[in-house]
Amino acid sequence: MTTETASPYRVDTSGYYGPFGGAYVPEMLYPNVAELRDNYLRLIDEPGFQREFQQLLADYVGRPTPLFLAKRLSAEIGTTVYLKREDLCHTGAHKINNTIGQILVAQRLGKRRIVAETGAGQHGVATATVCALMGLECIVYMGAIDMERQKPNVDRMRMLGAQVVPARSGSQTLKDATNEAMRHWISNPTDTHYIIGSVVGPHPYPDMVARFQSVISAEIISQLLAHTGRATPDYVLACVGGGSNAAGAFYHYLDEPQVRLVAAEAAGQGVDTGHSAATTALGKPGILHGSSTILMQTEDGQVTEPYSISAGLDYPGIGPQHAQLFATGRAEFISITDRQALDAAFQLSRLEGIIPALETAHALACLPLIKAKPDEVVVVCLSGRGDKDLATYTKHLEEYA
Repeated sequence: MTTETASPYRVDTSGYYGPFGGAYVPEMLYPNVAELRDNYLRLIDEPGFQREFQQLLADYVGRPTPLFLAKRLSAEIGTTVYLKREDLCHTGAHKINNTIGQILVAQRLGKRRIVAETGAGQHGVATATVCALMGLECIVYMGAIDMERQKPNVDRMRMLGAQVVPARSGSQTLKDATNEAMRHWISNPTDTHYIIGSVVGPHPYPDMVARFQSVISAEIISQLLAHTGRATPDYVLACVGGGSNAAGAFYHYLDEPQVRLVAAEAAGQGVDTGHSAATTALGKPGILHGSSTILMQTEDGQVTEPYSISAGLDYPGIGPQHAQLFATGRAEFISITDRQALDAAFQLSRLEGIIPALETAHALACLPLIKAKPDEVVVVCLSGRGDKDLATYTKHLEEYA
């Protein structure tokens, strides 16, 4: 594969992806962000770090995750579809890849407390899990509405010993949980590490999270080669809220133009209904949660409240790397409605015996839209399992009977 140097799709030495990125943080947080920025690459590259990281990915997370040929789905769609089974990771989603990496960084920086935000609850569970593993205090902020629709994950976090704090401002969803987590970090700057769950926030978080998630595409390369004799698929599909699973699935293909990258965003009830989270369709450049990116906002710059049936995609922006991929045309962004996601979820469940997370269902819904040819190969990052969404799916069972 091509190297990471001089790529327009990777972070530069100033923390930017083209015009997107940077670190726009309050003065009180600057020392924390600078400490992380100045040390993360050195720490990650240390042989001891890599040994511990790789060992935990193998023995604790359960990597490598399978690359599964979905034969019945492939026949239905009319192309060859492989599923990268991140739903089989410990805790049920890709989020654990990043939390394992960041907890090791936090330990080496001498941090004693971990704070995190979560939307669908998967990142919160993954953070609570690694804090329990390493014996660190864990505080997770979660939107009050998300706590209601993702109650099983709330209970899992509490069972793991985490303190789950409801965010009751704004839309009471992921954006507001992120705001509260950042406020906590500002108030506790010396002993606390903030484990951001996606490729958002101030530099170096987008790059650091993408590096930890890049294990996804690294495995796809070797697994696809074993399955097909080729290392590059024709398409890689992934859902994007903030976009960490997509960043990981795209990572080693960014500079391979023959691989089409497709990102599924949540259109909610429809892009033009006022109940949507389709950032690239509705957004414009601005500053959100410490970085310059594309976000949904009013004419006077106030962040627009997002909406999605999926708690993990209910976010008004995207990571700065994804903003650059959109702005340059390197990735295609497709807006998927709640109904399209539900259709795709029930289709996969009944064709392959795999119940996907609602987030993943948005990526699956892109399959008939990309018009892949019969002889082409499509890899879908199946980012999480659907256990957490059963309450939502149950409401629609009769419609799909």
